[in-house]
Amino acid sequence: MSSSAAATERRGAALAARLQAGDVVLLEGDLAAGKTTLVRGLVAGLGGSPDDVSSPSFVLVQTYPCAAAGIERLHHVDLYRLADRINELRALGPDELLSDPAAVTAIEWPRSSLAAWIPATSRVWRVRLTMLEGGSRRIEITAPE
Repeated sequence: MSSSAAATERRGAALAARLQAGDVVLLEGDLAAGKTTLVRGLVAGLGGSPDDVSSPSFVLVQTYPCAAAGIERLHHVDLYRLADRINELRALGPDELLSDPAAVTAIEWPRSSLAAWIPATSRVWRVRLTMLEGGSRRIEITAPE
């Protein structure tokens, strides 16, 4: 449960402590559910600057430098505007992003077509953010199997 943006960032930072280079974090939730806020926490937890994080809705991909052991950067991807348009997704170069051995990739609005590009060796985390009455959020994190 998260009752504020700061609490959502703390959950992201806590998750970051469990991540390894090559991990993929799939972020699901409605508009304004806190996906980008959680990414701010991921970046902070990985030794980067959370102030640099913004929604990549219009540029689709942003990369933030990190200083965690073995993790040099976090790729932040937003697929909201792409739907399942494979050609546009392919133009992003998902295979390069997802196979970066020194990065974690966080993807907002993941699409089923993305699965073809996730390396079999990647650990995939699923994070579901749900808005509740009163402005709080439920944050469900599913660890890789």
